[in-house]
Amino acid sequence: MINDLKKDGEQRMQKSLESLEQGFAKVRTGRAHPSMLNGVMVPYYGSDVPLNQVANIGVEDSRTLIVQPFERTMVSAIDKAIREGDLGLNPITADAIRVPLPALTEETRRNMQKLARSEAENAKVAIRNIRRDILGDIKDLLKEKEISEDDERRAGDEIQKLTDRFIAEIDKRLAAKEAELLQV
Repeated sequence: MINDLKKDGEQRMQKSLESLEQGFAKVRTGRAHPSMLNGVMVPYYGSDVPLNQVANIGVEDSRTLIVQPFERTMVSAIDKAIREGDLGLNPITADAIRVPLPALTEETRRNMQKLARSEAENAKVAIRNIRRDILGDIKDLLKEKEISEDDERRAGDEIQKLTDRFIAEIDKRLAAKEAELLQV
């Protein structure tokens, strides 16, 4: 039973790390990357769909994304969706849509760094909540006399080690993201 709880907790913590990576993908660095447009939704035949389902997104050079719609009629809708996507991007429309990335100012870099730290802190909170849930489940097993106090203490230590490992991984990924943001 305890092993099942640990496996479940580890899987949930891994999902928190994956969510952190998705959050970090939204934090813009100086380089163009197709995942920057992942959150952009485009109206398509009456419903909003992700941009990557109506267009190919590529990198033209280190500071420019290129978006090639599957249908020419989608150009204006995609242009509008990128402008309204709260990313601070102004696409240039021709046959394909070019999205130049503005140079990051020092203030913008600091704001992006704050955003990255916020994403990392949210991931740490999620990991700690998972730990709390698992420890609560283990205490319930102890109350029902399905495990001994020694088993409970040992499991608590193992869950804490697991939590510490994931928190350290978050810190490592945050440090890498901050270093990437501060590169000029």
